[in-house]
Amino acid sequence: MEYAIAVIDIGMTNKKVAVYDDGLQQAAARYRTFEPQQIQGLETHDLEAMETWFIEELTDLAKTYPIKAIAVTTHGATFVCVDKDGKPVVPCVYYTHEPGDLFHDRFYARFGGAEKLQARTGTPYLKGLINPAKGVLFVQERFPEQFSRTRILLQYPQYWGFRFTGKIGAEGTYMGCHGYLWDQRDHKLSSVAEKLGIAALMPQKLNNSWDILGTVTKAFAQKTGLSPETIVTMGIHDSNASLLPHFAKKGETGFVLNSTGTWCVSMHPVKTFGFGQEELGKVVFFNISAFRTPVKTAIFLGGQEFETWSKLLMGLHRRSDIPLYNLDVYRSILREQRVFLLPELTPGSGQFPQSHPRIVEDHKVYPFEAIQEGALRPPCFKDYEKSLAILRLSLVMQSLTSFERIGLTGEAEVFTEGGFRKDQAYQEILSAALQGHRVYTTDIAEASALGAAMTAKMGLTGKELSALAKDFEIVYQETAKPAIPELFPYRKVWLDLAQSENSRSLLLPGCSVSEPRKT
Repeated sequence: MEYAIAVIDIGMTNKKVAVYDDGLQQAAARYRTFEPQQIQGLETHDLEAMETWFIEELTDLAKTYPIKAIAVTTHGATFVCVDKDGKPVVPCVYYTHEPGDLFHDRFYARFGGAEKLQARTGTPYLKGLINPAKGVLFVQERFPEQFSRTRILLQYPQYWGFRFTGKIGAEGTYMGCHGYLWDQRDHKLSSVAEKLGIAALMPQKLNNSWDILGTVTKAFAQKTGLSPETIVTMGIHDSNASLLPHFAKKGETGFVLNSTGTWCVSMHPVKTFGFGQEELGKVVFFNISAFRTPVKTAIFLGGQEFETWSKLLMGLHRRSDIPLYNLDVYRSILREQRVFLLPELTPGSGQFPQSHPRIVEDHKVYPFEAIQEGALRPPCFKDYEKSLAILRLSLVMQSLTSFERIGLTGEAEVFTEGGFRKDQAYQEILSAALQGHRVYTTDIAEASALGAAMTAKMGLTGKELSALAKDFEIVYQETAKPAIPELFPYRKVWLDLAQSENSRSLLLPGCSVSEPRKT
């Protein structure tokens, strides 16, 4: 190969260092997980251990591959505060930390109502610290002395670029990622950033994801064996990186990317920013694509829901297999309309923030926590295959609502990537529900890493994204579309239950619901 590209791909759970050749084929990949550092009872990112590992892997990979560029892609909702010497001074707190309703109320009382902020910044109310502006307020209050020493506040991809190059930058995909920090109407730092007192600590200019931040420092080159001429691009948010292969192959509109995993992220590239009045207050938001165009987005913790419920069932039945897809089982459940599985295990994380996780069977309610503790057991749980089918139907219901929230219309195609692309039942039921849309799976196993590699190649060669389309192939496998008319009346009942305000009053006699514990 003429040259190679290194990608640092930082997921919330898995971290990866990958190498792509000059034809954008992955040549090597190394993986690791890191336990959180506990600081004052908080889970925080172990930045030092991660950096040590990145250097070790780059050092080893540079012995085999002629690495000339590095691109960084990371999960969202994370920032790092550094001091005058360029070192982190505030713990990098996990965005999953829940500071409590009083904190959220205080945030909106100070910075403006949730719907008003959503209309300007494209950001919805989310629990935990998934809104980074809330993360800033949290560390200001929790670590005031350390925060006072902050001289630069960097978004997560750009922090790593800074560690590699010593250069400071910002780019659009991360700044526009459900943070309350960027005004998407006026295209500048938001009033929230101003009121937090951090606007002066942040880069004012947004660069492109493929722009060159700088070359590696002399010290970094010596540590890794990389050439001092190795470039580092600006970095990119992982969900937005996963769009780039499809932008290259399909153009910038006309599809929805259904990216599935712990988070199921539905992304619809559109031409204009703006919410309908009925959308405000819902968990729908706008990301900013690598081309600064709006990407209407909806999320829910689908992978978490599947893993938690399925592990519970596996424990009960002492099984670890996933039964083969049997359409007759699904049609029977849909036709009878007797059993429903409702979200959300992590309150406020998805499309049904008022819904309490539970099974409703024959009009009786079995709360998740009571099931988990063994206090109650819905009759349907006696049948392992049926119970997993009910779970998959719930995931399809949530996906359909996400698609509606992001405006799936016309003849837009749907591409499923990630873990659910291998789930035939999920895919076929989803396809059956989307009668006017062609539904596909793709063969991209690691779309965010590929997208990041594409930005590095653009920075290194000066080529436009469309010129990279010939470098790689994507197999779009169309999903069968069985006729399942029972699906639509079942969904109506499911939605009524998920959106019900009186779910607590539907409990079995003598039962009560406590707030669902975080899973």
